[in-house]
Amino acid sequence: MTTDTRTAPAAPETGGHRARRRRSGGKGSALLVFALPTLVALACVLPGLGQRQLWRDEHATWWASTLSWHYLGRLIDNIDVVFTPYYASMHLWIAVAGDSPAALRLPQALAMGVSAGLVGLLGRRMFAVRTGLLAGLLFAVVPAITRYGQETRPYAFATLFALLATLLLLRVLDRPSLKGWTLYALAIAATGFGHLVAMSVLAGHLGLVILARRRGDRIAHYAFAGAALLGVSITFPMVAQGTGQSGQIAWNTTTTQDLLDFPETLFGSWITGGAVMGAGVFGLLLARRYALLLGAWAVLPPVLTFLTADQLHLFLPRYLLFTIPAWTLLVAAAVTRLAGRLDPQARRGAGAHVFGGALVTAVAAAYAFVAWPGIGDAKKDLPMEPDYRAAAKVVAAGEKSGDGMVFNGGMSERRAMAYELRDRKAPRDVLMEWTPQQNGSYGASECKRPARCLKGVDRLWLISTISDGRPLLTGMDEKTAAVLEKDFEAVRTVRLNHVVVRVLDRT
Repeated sequence: MTTDTRTAPAAPETGGHRARRRRSGGKGSALLVFALPTLVALACVLPGLGQRQLWRDEHATWWASTLSWHYLGRLIDNIDVVFTPYYASMHLWIAVAGDSPAALRLPQALAMGVSAGLVGLLGRRMFAVRTGLLAGLLFAVVPAITRYGQETRPYAFATLFALLATLLLLRVLDRPSLKGWTLYALAIAATGFGHLVAMSVLAGHLGLVILARRRGDRIAHYAFAGAALLGVSITFPMVAQGTGQSGQIAWNTTTTQDLLDFPETLFGSWITGGAVMGAGVFGLLLARRYALLLGAWAVLPPVLTFLTADQLHLFLPRYLLFTIPAWTLLVAAAVTRLAGRLDPQARRGAGAHVFGGALVTAVAAAYAFVAWPGIGDAKKDLPMEPDYRAAAKVVAAGEKSGDGMVFNGGMSERRAMAYELRDRKAPRDVLMEWTPQQNGSYGASECKRPARCLKGVDRLWLISTISDGRPLLTGMDEKTAAVLEKDFEAVRTVRLNHVVVRVLDRT
């Protein structure tokens, strides 16, 4: 008896694989669900990329990333070790692209664009083409995605790598291989390097692996444990050192009001956050085998960081940005599955494509219309941040040779003015005795004998963020304030948003 090898299949294919292939379509559909959300996200993020001025955290990125390797090593030895990969990457980027606001933010903008495409691919793989397309488009127009796509901090990369790790896990569970599990482990490590909180996406991944074991996969849990352990171990030295630096975010005290405001602060507006979270909860009932993955991904990180906020101080919406894809996937699953139930005949023939396409277009357009004002607000200067850009223009327009500059307040005045005046001849920082580089920190040490340090300086520019009606020298070192009050008088004052520029002449 012989076998006709011309008709024998090359490899067995399960019913689940065949069903998934029918739902996900071919390579053309993959290109569509990746490219269209990516382009929409970039269309939201790229316009006005350099218009909003940098704020304190972005000034920190610029400062750290422009240090020499030696001084960067000293800095991360004392603070922000968890941002080491990001600062090192930005150091290389700045050497090529420069340090304008647009140049500093471009990598994050591109990361957000790719993230939108990955959301589309995830939805296509888990559910159907139109589900992935809708999820990716919803993600692209969330106001917070524009906000942090225009910020030179690592949160966009944490989101990108969390998505990539999830997509790689889905693929390797379908087609196990050593290469696949290795790539997954590296993606987990990259997620941790983006931001440690983003590694909590592993909770959702574990749920997916448990379901795979229940379906009869006897090695998935062992392979997952090994890959996750490898990924975590790569980041362990950074985590171990970072635990000793946790005091740097002790300022972040969390209240019940922060939890109530979470939908607004995570998504960028109440109406967009409330709509997505409300529909996402309904989506949990319709996500079927992926409900555990998406539910744990969306809910566990904020719950855990809130419950441990008094100890770890990690409940911040920007740290939890990586949970937004799970919410948009749940919404897309709810909308497309409900539509299928409302139009059962649409499963056959062209009607399915027409109805599904119209539904995706309508929901995405409606959400974009609602989110558009929030996207515009995301590109504006932060209202509570000092207007250092305008302050720098005042100084540059009136600065004379021999002028000095002094600072007061707690809003990183020295670092911000250093950035805004980086391409100009700035007045000398007359009170700085030890530079931040010498201190291995972000802060300088000021002169302990101010009268001596101010000797020979006839005019000073005072940059103060004490702009709420109190005297501008409030909180300044007593000796320094006494010298300024005794030996100098104000001849000009310019009040800007949360910052005051005052010119002081020696009496």
